[in-house]
Amino acid sequence: MKQIFVTLFLMAFMSVLKAQDLNKYDRGNFIKGKDSISYRILFPENFNPAQKYPIIFFLHGSGERGNNNESQLVHGGKLFLKEEVRKNFPAIVVFPQCPANDYWANVNISSNEQGKRSFSFVEGGKPTKAMKALNKMVKDFLKKPFINKSQVYVGGLSMGGMGTFELLRRQRKTFAAAIAICGGDNTNNIEKYKTVPLWIFHGGKDDVVDPAFSIAISERLKTVGDEVKFTLYPLANHNSWDSAFAEPDLLPWLFSHKR
Repeated sequence: MKQIFVTLFLMAFMSVLKAQDLNKYDRGNFIKGKDSISYRILFPENFNPAQKYPIIFFLHGSGERGNNNESQLVHGGKLFLKEEVRKNFPAIVVFPQCPANDYWANVNISSNEQGKRSFSFVEGGKPTKAMKALNKMVKDFLKKPFINKSQVYVGGLSMGGMGTFELLRRQRKTFAAAIAICGGDNTNNIEKYKTVPLWIFHGGKDDVVDPAFSIAISERLKTVGDEVKFTLYPLANHNSWDSAFAEPDLLPWLFSHKR
């Protein structure tokens, strides 16, 4: 009985520690006119506003939408809290949150009788309300004196992977490199972000977002783009972000790029 109690206590203690770690992300809200978006932001250790730092915007998936300004940290939040990451890649990390009734990307979604969703990505088109606010927020951050404008990055998973492609084409001259995990886009949009180095990931058994989307984008980029990496995890389902976050070269590759 005593051993069980100690085990439960340790589990609860570790849970509290993890929650405290995520609290290192400060809460923020960007508001400009009718556009607003909440975000969490992690500053480098020993942050000095007189210095310039790289910045990465990370876009969450549809399951983390809401207004609690917390759920968006579920996938990826802990990656940037790792001691070795904070030491080797001192950067500002921003996790915006998409409202529950909105979407990062301009895509038409339909479901069949079994509930399986299909995606039809729009060529061009107007940004969603969330994407419009995100665009303005990114531009506002770039005005801050402590941002290194030559090292601005974006990444995302699932809906956030879709949003990554869209943000790249709406701000063509902003980002030094990007990562897109289990996302998708209309391949006719590729011309607008073909010069941005991209590392694309997908699970071969993904039954939520068809890996064919990432395959088509990467194959097209190989013929017209400047630099593209594509990693397909044959046995992974939709949560291929777990494997992507575990890639030892992920952050070294990302932060090695400058505009």
